[in-house]
Amino acid sequence: MDLLNTLVDKGLRGESPTREEALAVLATSDDEVLDVVAAAGKVRRAWFGRRVKLNYLVNLKSGLCPEDCSYCSQRLGSTSEILKYTWLKPEQAAAAAGAGVAGGAKRVCLVASGRGPTDRDVDRVSQTIAAIKEQHQDVEICACLGLLSDGQAERLREAGANAYNHNLNTSEATYGDITTTHTYADRVSTVQRAQAAGMSACSGLIAGMGESDEDLVDVVFSLRELDPDSVPVNFLIPIEGTPLAGDWNLTPQRCLRILAMVRFVCPDVEVRLAGGREIHLRTLQPLALHLANSIFLGDYLTTEGQAGKDDLAMIADAGFEVEDTGTTTLPAHRADVGAAAGTGCGGHGGEGGGRGPCGEAAPADAVPAPAEGGTPGATPAEGGTPGPTPAGVGAPGGTPAEVGMPGATPAEVSTPGPTPAEGGAPRPTPAGIGTPGRAPAAAEASRADLVAVRRRGAGTDLPPNA
Repeated sequence: MDLLNTLVDKGLRGESPTREEALAVLATSDDEVLDVVAAAGKVRRAWFGRRVKLNYLVNLKSGLCPEDCSYCSQRLGSTSEILKYTWLKPEQAAAAAGAGVAGGAKRVCLVASGRGPTDRDVDRVSQTIAAIKEQHQDVEICACLGLLSDGQAERLREAGANAYNHNLNTSEATYGDITTTHTYADRVSTVQRAQAAGMSACSGLIAGMGESDEDLVDVVFSLRELDPDSVPVNFLIPIEGTPLAGDWNLTPQRCLRILAMVRFVCPDVEVRLAGGREIHLRTLQPLALHLANSIFLGDYLTTEGQAGKDDLAMIADAGFEVEDTGTTTLPAHRADVGAAAGTGCGGHGGEGGGRGPCGEAAPADAVPAPAEGGTPGATPAEGGTPGPTPAGVGAPGGTPAEVGMPGATPAEVSTPGPTPAEGGAPRPTPAGIGTPGRAPAAAEASRADLVAVRRRGAGTDLPPNA
C-alpha cells in the first residue's frame, strides 16, 4: 500500500504525516489492520527497539473531585462505586510505589483527584516524592495533580519530580462537550508550565468518547505541537454512574488503527498504551506492543487492570523485553535535550531549549537507518542486522492522566446501549463504528463482566496488583 510505504519512510526520518495521511490511517478497513500494524511497527522498532517501558500508578487521593469531566468516575456527581479516600501518607504511597518497582516499573505516577493542587498539597506530594526516592533513588517520578498555578511546577521539579502529566483528552472543538468546569486552554497552559519548569511533559488523549476521526487527528496534531515526551493513549472505559456509561464505540481493530496513527504522527515519542486496553483490545493486546513502547503495569486509578504477572508474560510471549533502569527511553536527540535541562528523562528544557515539535525531522545523525533487507530496526531475532537503537533510556518517562486512561473505570457495567449526550442529543459516532453508542452486536453480550472496580492496593487493606 503506497500510503503505508510513505508513512514508514517519513517515520524513519522522524517526520510526521499530513493530516490527510493520518485520516487515511483511521479510514483503513479491518482487512488492512495487520498491514497498518506492521508498518507502524517498523517505525516503533526503529526508534525504540523491542523495549517496553513499565509505569505504575499510585492514586494519592481518590474520588470527590469538583470537576465534571464526563468520562471520570471521580467526577462531581458521580455515582460510581469507587474507593474514596483523602491523601495517603508519604510512607503509604512509598509502600505502594515499591510494589510497582518490584514488578519492573521504571516510572511511578503519583495521581490525585481534584481541579488542581493547593500549595499545601504540593508540600504533601513533595514529601511523598522524597519518601519514594529514599527507597528507590533511580525511579522516575511523574506527578499528575490537575491544573497548576504559578510556581507550583517549579516546586515539584525541585522536590524531585521528573515529569508532569496532564492530558488534552480530546480536540479543542469538542472539549466543551466533555467538560465544562475548565477549558482546553487551561490544560494546554498546565502542560506548558511543566515544560517551562524543566519537567518532562506527558500529555495524551482518550479515544471512544463519540469523537470523529477528524477530532482524533486534531488532538494528536495538537499534542505534536505541544511536544510532550510521552503520549498516553487511553480508550474510554464507560463508567457506570457517569454521563458516558453507555458509550461503547470501540473495536479492537479501531484501537489498533488509533495507536498506529499516533505512532506515525509522533514517531520518536514514547507512546503509552494506557487505560482501557484490557477491555477494548482484549486478546489483541500483544499486537499493540508493536505500536506502543510503554504500558501501565497492574491496576489503574479506580479500576483493576490485567494482573502484573500477566503483563510481563504478554511482553515476553510477544517477543519484547522490559526496559531496564539503565536504558534511556527516548531517542538521543530528544534525551540529550532533557539531560541538558536536568530532567533526566528526555524532557524538554525551559523556554528556547530543545528541538521542535515531535515529528519534526531529527538531525541526520539521530535518525535510525533501516536494517538490511529494508526492515527498520530489525533485531537479529527478526532476521536482520541489529538496528540502531535511537536512544538509551535513562530515567523513566511516561505518565497517567485523570481517567479514561488509568483510573477511569466503571463499576459493574450494565448492558451497553445507545446513550444520549449530556443534553439528551445522540452522541456523534466515529466513522465505521455503526449504531451510535453501541458496541458491535457480537461483542455486546460479553461486555458486562469486562470491567472491575479497583478494591485493592493503595487506600485499601489488600495487596496491590503489580
